[in-house]
Amino acid sequence: MTRTYIDCRECPSDVKCTVALSADTEDELMEAAVQHAVSVHQHTDTPELRAQLKTFFHEGTPPA
Repeated sequence: MTRTYIDCRECPSDVKCTVALSADTEDELMEAAVQHAVSVHQHTDTPELRAQLKTFFHEGTPPA
């Protein structure tokens, strides 16, 4: 099973966040990424946010 990850360093942000999240499924990663985006970056959970986050998903694990 291939893991999927998202790395905040790739996303435009005023916060300069360095968090990377990974999960075994895209659904699980999406839920974690949305929770992070809402609680840390003050975004609103919308279909548009979810679509934008998905463009930053990668297969594998985050680079060091």
